[in-house]
Amino acid sequence: MAKVDMTPHSPMRTEAAPRFPTMSLAGQAGTSFKPEHLAAICAETGRQGFFEVHAENYMGAGGPPHRALERVRRDHPISLHGVCMSLGGSQPLDRKHLSRFKGLVDRYQPALVSEHLAWSTHRNTYLNDLLPLPYTAATLSHVCDHVDQMQTAIGRPILLENPSTYVLYVDSSMSETDFIRQISRRTGCGLLLDVNNVFVSATNQGFSALDYLRDFPLSSVGEIHLAGHAEQQDDEGERLLIDSHDGPVADAVWRLYDIVIARCGPIPTLIEWDSKIPDWPVLRAEALAAQAILDRQTNGREQFHARS
Repeated sequence: MAKVDMTPHSPMRTEAAPRFPTMSLAGQAGTSFKPEHLAAICAETGRQGFFEVHAENYMGAGGPPHRALERVRRDHPISLHGVCMSLGGSQPLDRKHLSRFKGLVDRYQPALVSEHLAWSTHRNTYLNDLLPLPYTAATLSHVCDHVDQMQTAIGRPILLENPSTYVLYVDSSMSETDFIRQISRRTGCGLLLDVNNVFVSATNQGFSALDYLRDFPLSSVGEIHLAGHAEQQDDEGERLLIDSHDGPVADAVWRLYDIVIARCGPIPTLIEWDSKIPDWPVLRAEALAAQAILDRQTNGREQFHARS
């Protein structure tokens, strides 16, 4: 799961946003941007796709993180991914956090903006985790209120990411896919489909990943995430997968991804790798593998239309 710098930040200063070119990331694969890769990224020529950053790592006013991100943004589209908005939390959204998030949207003009279907705050404490929700009418109502509030504040729709789950609530009265579908219908938000999360949850909870994807509102998906996971055993010796983002994408997740792209077309796809960070060529190779699948689908569709 995502790891961010939890050091308290001062509010971002109000300043004129740099002018960045408008760039499409349609049909592109991208990677998480890591500052240690900056020199290698700048030295590389040709198609590199897009980069995604965790918003909370850039909520300071300036300094080296912003200088690095500005350099990347001059030449590449970015996707801004929030991990601490706590859209599923029962308490109101943190107005200061929301204001800082809006400042980043204004400053970097990302191609996509996304957040998680999860809660991660309790009173004044931010938890470095993405915790699951009961799928009930009451939860649906306040999640929709929070999504509306966030979209209004930043002035644009967001993409909402499906979670990886390790426990279920007995109070849930609807499926996760139906819950997500209702949020998208009520708020107009798009969806971020994390295929690794689907595989992790399906394995941990004992359901079919293919059945989940058949019921998922794929027409609303604006971005896809792929990542590695770790395998452990729970207290009863059963297989337990952890959404660790610390290794290459598993073969089973690649197969699910191929199925999704065949159904939906070449949706922008991100490789998440947030710990045990490899050298740039290793991360780049994962993105190129995703790009090959996207290009195959794009070329197939172009050939079909040419024959029609």
